Amino acid sequence: MFSRIVGNDSVKIILRRLIANQRVPASLLLTGDDGIGKKLFALELARSAICLAQIDGEACGNCSACTRSASFTMPDPEDRDAYKRVIFSSHPDVGIVAPYKRNISVDAIRHLESEANFRPYEASARFFIIDEADKMNDPASNALLKTLEEPPETSHIFLTTSRPDSLLPTIRSRCQVIRFAPVSTTAIEEYLFHHLAFSHDEARLSARLSRGSIQRAVSLNVKKFRQRRDKMLRVLTSAIDARDQVELLKTSEELNDAKNKEHFEENLDTLQSLIHDVWLVSIGGHPDRIANTDVADQLIKLAQWASPSALSAWVNEINLLRENLSVNINRKIASDALFIGMTARA
Repeated sequence: MFSRIVGNDSVKIILRRLIANQRVPASLLLTGDDGIGKKLFALELARSAICLAQIDGEACGNCSACTRSASFTMPDPEDRDAYKRVIFSSHPDVGIVAPYKRNISVDAIRHLESEANFRPYEASARFFIIDEADKMNDPASNALLKTLEEPPETSHIFLTTSRPDSLLPTIRSRCQVIRFAPVSTTAIEEYLFHHLAFSHDEARLSARLSRGSIQRAVSLNVKKFRQRRDKMLRVLTSAIDARDQVELLKTSEELNDAKNKEHFEENLDTLQSLIHDVWLVSIGGHPDRIANTDVADQLIKLAQWASPSALSAWVNEINLLRENLSVNINRKIASDALFIGMTARA
């Protein structure tokens, strides 16, 4: 049921209305930041449409259609061939196309096209979700466009993406768009505390670090995060206070060794959150607005020595580095350049 999903109440109203009026579009584009529940909403919309005992225009959550459509067994992340097909739930009329690594293959979209042309097995319609649709390559995008141009009468295709501008304009123009907002910090904090047994301190820190993403908040291991943050706080101190390039290069080496390289992007996120907090204080923002409240004293001290323009430039450099990860850059060289550049701009 939509009521079980945290946040975006205005979207819930829209989707309930579509179901009640039997006006679910053939193609729907759900856009918004990562981890705010777009896929959950898409699945819930499909469940509500095929539910055998709807309650107030949404899924009952108990009937056979509801329980089976929500039951997915996702393939092994390393099984490339499995991601070349639609991954069906236990209900034969609800399926997902998911990216393998960083790409959605044309084979998966062609399989979707084939399946979409079959009449429903049990429900009145079939539902296909393309998760992270911006990861389609050009052949996949063109194959999907063909299906959207001539949509089967009994199939619905829902695309989710945090980067709608990466999709072909012709794909966007053929979809009805629903935009999702970040979930409020208060709503996330309350959910973590009341439903997932987070302590007050853990819930508060996780909610503030989530940037409106319930998925990010739920998946945060607070203990491990604090360990990563201590390391990134040393990076920030070395860049702003000591301007110690030797120490920064040692840290870069450590971030890219065999033990830590799989957490490279998480470390970047952590560093970026610290830089943003210091920047916020440096331009006169109230300390209560920072995310890393439990290390506020250290961040306030660093803000006294930091240049707001340099901090802003560091954030841009991290964003650029993150974008370049998709083209398999040398992470060690990239992080060396980032850290040395930080001392030059401090």
